[in-house]
Amino acid sequence: MNLFPDYEKKSVDLNNSAPHISTRTGSGSSANTPLAERVRPERLGDFLGQEKIIAPGKPLRQAIEKDELQSIILWGPPGSGKTTLARIIAKKTKAHFVPFSAAISGVPALRKIIKEAQERRKYQQQRTILFVDEIHRFNKAQQDAFLPYVEDGTIILIGATTENPSFEVISPLLSRSTVYVLEPLSTDDLKKILERALGDEEKGLGKYKARLEPEVLDFIIDLAYGDARIALNILEFAVVATPPTAQGIRVISLKVVEEVVQKRCLRYDKSGEEHYNIISALHKSMRDSDPDAAIYWVARMLEAGEDPLYVARRLVRFASEDIGNADPQALPLTVAAMQAVHFLGMPEGNLALTQAATYLACAPKSNALYRGYQLAQEDIKRWGPLPVPLVIRNAPTSLMKDLGYGKDYKYAHHFAGGYVVQEHLPRELKGRKYYFPTDRGAEKEIKERLERLKTQYQKRKESQREPGRGLGRGLE
Repeated sequence: MNLFPDYEKKSVDLNNSAPHISTRTGSGSSANTPLAERVRPERLGDFLGQEKIIAPGKPLRQAIEKDELQSIILWGPPGSGKTTLARIIAKKTKAHFVPFSAAISGVPALRKIIKEAQERRKYQQQRTILFVDEIHRFNKAQQDAFLPYVEDGTIILIGATTENPSFEVISPLLSRSTVYVLEPLSTDDLKKILERALGDEEKGLGKYKARLEPEVLDFIIDLAYGDARIALNILEFAVVATPPTAQGIRVISLKVVEEVVQKRCLRYDKSGEEHYNIISALHKSMRDSDPDAAIYWVARMLEAGEDPLYVARRLVRFASEDIGNADPQALPLTVAAMQAVHFLGMPEGNLALTQAATYLACAPKSNALYRGYQLAQEDIKRWGPLPVPLVIRNAPTSLMKDLGYGKDYKYAHHFAGGYVVQEHLPRELKGRKYYFPTDRGAEKEIKERLERLKTQYQKRKESQREPGRGLGRGLE
């Protein structure tokens, strides 16, 4: 019997609770508790991800294990483990642990907590750890309420935020706390979390005997964008929506996952040929000044679950390789797109990448920087590490001056136009050219300016040779 006949009409809210499933749970877990909550790790040994800050031997882990924690700010995207880490600390510490949500509680409730913490410290000699979820929701004036009590040790603050604390947490509070940055969970970490949930018969989905068809796990992981809660919600919903076979096995297909999340699976192997085919298509579309194709290929990658920062890196590379100084704004614009992805996350960051891709496609093109670097690279391989000419070396000591460092150096600002000709390359490469600006975009102006400076220099040299005329200051 199909217990969920209308599952095809449902879609899952990826950021909120999945359908509640009645199952045997561990102590303290409700039968209606969502999967993401039921399988939340309770020990550091079970915590997955964030090895940069929580791996064995790291300062934060040592502080937790020794129960010597000081005030910290946990900054990371949703589902990266901030709340889980705080709850692990709560179980590990001998201090009194108080959870507090800035989204639903205010300063009056905080004053009560502070008063109790003061009494606990005075009469029981016990510390109080205050976990403030979504601390960025407190304005700066409200955050001031924490400050004196963090400073005098009444409370040890653990603040959790998805926003950059440099902008959202007051400086005095930041200076008294250590900020730890949590990254989106990796593909491997999410895979382990999902597999653990599938096999856990006590708190997870083990009793449902779910079996995933090929590509289902990768598809769920791609949809999650590094958020464990989203991944677990999708998995739980898919298991619920799949009726068991006669053998009692629930076969989770791509079709079911696509229907419950209302999103098609775009087959896209991030490490296979198709990955490189599509990035090549994007690169060539932009090089050939086709903004429509650029939009399509960016969307193809992002909708298939490609790491948006990988797309951003390719755009940044293109800005220098195929545009360069033909449009000097191309590089800062693509870097800004990368920062926007960091700031907004996905899917909001997709438009920043689309804006950058279309700008690059429409910009004047030049590969002069790419060709120039190749020429320099060839000379370096051929000649090795040639010495810097003495004339352009600094001479901070008298010995260096005696050795000829900086001798006869011409200071460009002492000459007309701020331009001077002297040898800047090693002797073996004298007169070598690497940069050949094109006639496109801003490079045309660069080319004309360099030619103009050389022409003016030649005129000054000729005037020096004319009888009865000498060189005044500012000329050679």
